[in-house]
Amino acid sequence: MITVWAPVGVGEVDEGADLVALLLAALAEAGRHLQDGDVVAVTSKVVSKAEGRARASTREAELPGQTLRVVARRGPTTIVRNLLGLTMAAAGIDASNVAAGTVLLLPEDPDASARRIRTGLRERAGVNVGVVVTDTAGRAWRDGQTDLAIGAAGLTVLQSFAGQTDAHGNPLVVTAPAVADEIASAAELSQGKLGSRPFAVLSGRADLVLPPGEDGPGARTLVRPEGADLFGYGAREAVVRALAGRPGDRAPFGAPASAEELAEAISTVTGAAPRAEGGALLVTAGDLPVLRALAFAFGWTMEVESGGHAHMRPPTP
Repeated sequence: MITVWAPVGVGEVDEGADLVALLLAALAEAGRHLQDGDVVAVTSKVVSKAEGRARASTREAELPGQTLRVVARRGPTTIVRNLLGLTMAAAGIDASNVAAGTVLLLPEDPDASARRIRTGLRERAGVNVGVVVTDTAGRAWRDGQTDLAIGAAGLTVLQSFAGQTDAHGNPLVVTAPAVADEIASAAELSQGKLGSRPFAVLSGRADLVLPPGEDGPGARTLVRPEGADLFGYGAREAVVRALAGRPGDRAPFGAPASAEELAEAISTVTGAAPRAEGGALLVTAGDLPVLRALAFAFGWTMEVESGGHAHMRPPTP
């Protein structure tokens, strides 16, 4: 049986606050205590406050410094890949539950924050627990938001069932529950958004908690590397980036496509029929800027030969 509960009575958290002490005090007030195998969830908001990540500023002013690259813009909303590699609105900069004129940046290293809390609980309470630092994010194709793990310590963050079979004998190929994210979402259900309950304790999944001294790879391992995400840009932004063809914009389009994939795209867009020449493609008709954009988006290079023919080649190692 899995249980999740969030202690009450945690007041405002200021810079330098001892989160371990605050959690243990809230547990004592409730007459509860941690046990080996529990998972403690802590909101990134209080971690950021305790670590001095508050700024007398605005989201707009802080956004450039927290952005690796812009993914998409729609009106006032800017989705970016932030310094942690997370894709979030406004880089995860928080302007709620803080003093007017103040914003909170995400923790600089949420995995390290989780490790410190886990170590503190081990030293002061004598328990071996997993720790998850949580934050709220939206999701592609879904309305609403849910909490996910941006930091973790002492916890299996991703379970892999690849190579196993289901009850019908079907092989499981890519089944890999992001259990750290599932724990974060379960914790948020008990914490709520307005209840001043920044901590939650999940019991019943001790199998996910690592032995003492083993912190694991952290939540950072849940972040797909640049170019491995099938949706590296928003739909409009992808068109603009491909047409502009700047070398620095290439990585989010991912690994180079096969000749067959590129040829199909060329035929679909231009009606031209590329001719294979070894590992290259020769296109004798079509709008050159469009062909160049297609080559860029599919990870190929293009040269214009005499007669205006486009010669496309996959990148050399």
